[in-house]
Amino acid sequence: VKVKIPFGNKYLDAIFSVPEKKSAYGVILTHGAGGDMNFPHLLSLADYLAAHGVLCLRFTCKGLNVAYRTKAFKTVVEYLKLSDDYKLSGVFLAGRSMGSRAAASLIRQLSQGDDDDDFIQGLICLSYPLHRPKLQSKLRDEDLLFIRCPVLFVSGSADEMCEKQLLEGVASKMKAPKKIHWIDKANHGMAVKGRTTDDVMEEINAEVFSWLRENIELVHK
Repeated sequence: VKVKIPFGNKYLDAIFSVPEKKSAYGVILTHGAGGDMNFPHLLSLADYLAAHGVLCLRFTCKGLNVAYRTKAFKTVVEYLKLSDDYKLSGVFLAGRSMGSRAAASLIRQLSQGDDDDDFIQGLICLSYPLHRPKLQSKLRDEDLLFIRCPVLFVSGSADEMCEKQLLEGVASKMKAPKKIHWIDKANHGMAVKGRTTDDVMEEINAEVFSWLRENIELVHK
């Protein structure tokens, strides 16, 4: 289902992937610095989640400014929260690369404000860009250290923007329940020599869904 979400004097293009049965939880998903919501990895994950009973709303927000992207993400969360068509108990924020930075930034903002109301249940970071290539001394970890909700990282062990040891070091300092799933020999774009894109996506999608299922069950306990 295609929708246009009002954002200031513009609109954000978005698409709902709707499961057959009514879903109590949803995932909001966005792209990295390049591309848009139809980036193949996002499309694959959205289809997979909907097929397994989880509503997925993915959206496009062009712009290389993290603050701007975070503002857009907040608008989409509020839109879904007030939606009469999909009455959800909670959502998980997910993003690829820069999109995951925007999601983390938003969760930190909301947790420090007065409107922290448990609607956001967790964070999924696909290829989180922990540092610029070859610039490991400047880590983009400040938002992650403030987050309290569960976090899943899916990263390539050969990601030039997220060195394995560095992410593991940041994770060890995080207060949130967290899990890192390494895609062996994958780069920042999740490409692995000798493996097809579909094969890699199958691994990512299954990991994301199994983590979601665990965390949704924990909410209900």
